[in-house]
Amino acid sequence: MPPKILIAEDEERMRKALAMLLSNMGYKLQLAKDGVEAFELFENDHFDVVITDLKMPRMNGYELLKKIREINSTVPIIIITAFGTIESAVEAMQSGAIDYITKPFEEEKIKLTIEKALEIRKILDENKVLKNQIAERYNFQSIIAESPEMKKVIELAKEVSQSNSTVLILGESGTGKELLTRAIHLNSPRAGGPFVPINCAAIPDTLLESELFGHEKGSFTGAIERKMGKFELSTNGTLFLDEIAEMSLPLQAKILRATEEKTFERIGGLKPIKCDIRFIIATNKNLLKLVNENKFREDLYYRISVFPILIPPLRERKSDIMPLTKHFLEKYCKEIGKHIPTISKKAEEFLLNQKWEGNVRELQNIIERAVILLKGDTLTPELLIRDVYQEFHQLESTQKGNDYFPFLKEGFSLEEYEKSLILKALEISNYNKSKAAKILGISRATLRYRLEKYNIINQS
Repeated sequence: MPPKILIAEDEERMRKALAMLLSNMGYKLQLAKDGVEAFELFENDHFDVVITDLKMPRMNGYELLKKIREINSTVPIIIITAFGTIESAVEAMQSGAIDYITKPFEEEKIKLTIEKALEIRKILDENKVLKNQIAERYNFQSIIAESPEMKKVIELAKEVSQSNSTVLILGESGTGKELLTRAIHLNSPRAGGPFVPINCAAIPDTLLESELFGHEKGSFTGAIERKMGKFELSTNGTLFLDEIAEMSLPLQAKILRATEEKTFERIGGLKPIKCDIRFIIATNKNLLKLVNENKFREDLYYRISVFPILIPPLRERKSDIMPLTKHFLEKYCKEIGKHIPTISKKAEEFLLNQKWEGNVRELQNIIERAVILLKGDTLTPELLIRDVYQEFHQLESTQKGNDYFPFLKEGFSLEEYEKSLILKALEISNYNKSKAAKILGISRATLRYRLEKYNIINQS
């Protein structure tokens, strides 16, 4: 269907000239001799672009532009007039026009301006669809919660979403902390502002400060230009600090100051920058325990725990397991183009009896794999068993026996053995660093050090 353009022009000769030019370009047109007639047409039809003269009887171009903007904020509007001044151009652009053309004009200029306007319209429409999809995915209704525990979590999140208070979301890895965070943001008064997430554990501490606060040109080696940090980028929106327990104590002090005073400085900067930000914090660690061990600042803990929400692990809310399973089955079957299978009684028993140490994320991954392997119309336990885990448990059993180091007499490289264990743990955990660290019985920070030591960062 060709793009539809509304032309508002009081001069009949110019109106006909524009109509002839644009119809030859394949556009569908509606013509109006003044702003009042144009606005009536706009109210009763859909248009991809509006072209309006500035000087018209009854309602001029500025008035038409403002009335259209009251009911439609995205349709591109082009002002065209014989009375062009810098002041009128500035006023037109400030009022919401995307371009300003003076008479007489070249045909090529009109053509390029309309093409640009249609491209803008396409991008705005795509953004609108994307925003709707995101809002649909991350609203409270889309969070699957049959258990009383999760229903309470959602009620708390709904209540706090309408405030500007800092939220601390606690829970094991894979429980859905970021999903809840995005829902809080998209249902808050800041929904129109940016949502900026940052994983504090994924960035080396030496770089994290720059990522958070930005830096000035020349403030350190490699700072070849000024860079805005996450604090600046999330102004008027929400900043999500995930895995905050991994942050160093000196950086925690700077976070405390920024959250309390609502100001910060870029690295190498001297001027304080104000930030209007809503903070949502998440961690899978026991912060009070870390405070007692002097690994987390007590003052920061009390600053960020204004409104704590604890998401219980999946094993403690078994009534959510089957609804989540059915949701993931439907999702992945739709993506692959398979019929949604029935769930056998044994498969249901298997799912309900698992410990789900990886929580909802682990369940999701297992269902995705099962759908890929699915041949018939029934989901069976065999599709849900992950052979790699069985292999690892067998390896553990072997290692606990008398033959734990059968090659000690001949000697071996401790570093090579340690490297091979790390690679195996990463393979078993699908390169999930938190899970790999848990398998190895070490902290995530220790694992990160070992990855760097053995130069296997890219494999993780």
